[in-house]
Amino acid sequence: MFNFLKIINSSLGFILIFTFYACSQVENKTINEPTKKQYTKDFTISKVYTTVAKDTIKLQLTAKNIPFSGLIQPLETEASILINPSKQYQTFLGIGAALTDAAAETFYKLPKTKQEQFMEAYFDKEKGIAYSLARTIIHSCDFSSETYTYVKEGDHKLTSFSINHDKQFRIPFTKKAILASGGKLRIYASPWSPPAFMKTNNSMLKGGKLKTAFYQNWANYFVKFIKAYEKEGIPIWGLTIQNEPMAVQQWESCIYIAEEERDFLKNYLGPTLEKNGLGDKKIIIWDHNRDLLFERANVILNDPKANKYVWGTGFHWYEDWKDGTPMYKNVSAVNKAFPDKHLIFTEGCNEKYELSRISDPKLAERYGKAMINDFNNGTVAWTDWNILLDETGGPNHVGNLCFAPVHGNTKTGELTFTNSYYYIGQFSKFIKPGAKRIATGTTANHLSATSFLNTDGSIIVVALNNRNNAIKYMLTIDNKTAKLTMPAHSIQTIVIN
Repeated sequence: MFNFLKIINSSLGFILIFTFYACSQVENKTINEPTKKQYTKDFTISKVYTTVAKDTIKLQLTAKNIPFSGLIQPLETEASILINPSKQYQTFLGIGAALTDAAAETFYKLPKTKQEQFMEAYFDKEKGIAYSLARTIIHSCDFSSETYTYVKEGDHKLTSFSINHDKQFRIPFTKKAILASGGKLRIYASPWSPPAFMKTNNSMLKGGKLKTAFYQNWANYFVKFIKAYEKEGIPIWGLTIQNEPMAVQQWESCIYIAEEERDFLKNYLGPTLEKNGLGDKKIIIWDHNRDLLFERANVILNDPKANKYVWGTGFHWYEDWKDGTPMYKNVSAVNKAFPDKHLIFTEGCNEKYELSRISDPKLAERYGKAMINDFNNGTVAWTDWNILLDETGGPNHVGNLCFAPVHGNTKTGELTFTNSYYYIGQFSKFIKPGAKRIATGTTANHLSATSFLNTDGSIIVVALNNRNNAIKYMLTIDNKTAKLTMPAHSIQTIVIN
């Protein structure tokens, strides 16, 4: 940001200030006020933390007190990151993962010392990576040991509703996570399928649709779930309407075309939550891949009656099965079309677990690339899938075994922290809820970056190098430049004070 004291005495300076102020007011109409800090030109890179995929360097302090010198013009052959703290965008909400049945069951098969280590590693703000967000499941999903619901089959009135199943593993596991996070953990819930009797295929598995005759019953089910979990001491911050509503899966799944999701929301779910005193819960639409993200948002958010109930649009990363290319452009399209709503990444994992691949840098770099691009396109929060899985990539009742950032070996009792855990931690440990994303550009495709301004005035830059060789790069802020290096297949967090 400009140093106002040095230019205020000139008429040109006055014009620049006035223009900047006017533009800022237009830009920030639909977002919170930016952090109020007047910057001077004596920036210092106080610390650099690095994780190297093919080394033992993991979230390690690798440099400190790097001074900025005069502005260096990068050549076309040089890699450089340029940031502008005066250009501020969305407010950061948090980073976290899903607290699934699979994660909870695995957790309770580990020794208590490893359970404590796990909770500290994820949720402690000093010793861990400071997760502040979590997703939970409304009855079963594929990452459960069985298919189950909270009511007896055919109970239209939901009189048998009970969450006793979750009290064995998932509820105590979630409570431990809340405690480990310091008592503050934003939790949102997602269903994979309504009970079988409410669906056109009479099964919780393999798609099918919610029968229109059961729209109200299903909305009532959401209310019962929220109230039951909150009675257990687990506050529900928000919810998604349906996990992956355009995917017919072998496991729990349910199909809604855009108009069906819109109508269920505006005519049943939204009004029912309000009627039951739950109108403050954040409703997230879509909750599926980036490819149809804009289409779904467009249909629902252009309807005023549906729009009023929506907090934001959720999305996953599995669209790259088509051609290997993530469709980040659709995140940007939704952000530009509906700037008064939020974007949240609700699920992503590396599929098809194979122990031989557990150290493959590509697994972690998928996280790094996605998080940088999603944040740069307006995303406010980012949620990994299973926070913990066992040594097989499960348990999963249909054999859909996957990677998690941490695996717990239920036979030996050991924890394996993969590169993905550390790559996510390079973001979550340093970018604090309430931070503002700031303008960031790079001059080379092999160097990607995002930047945030924390409420304490510190600037956090996260940079990724996915090349096979180390690189030298420059970082420029406010016409000052610093020189840094980054190892091959690594990610760095630069803290600027």
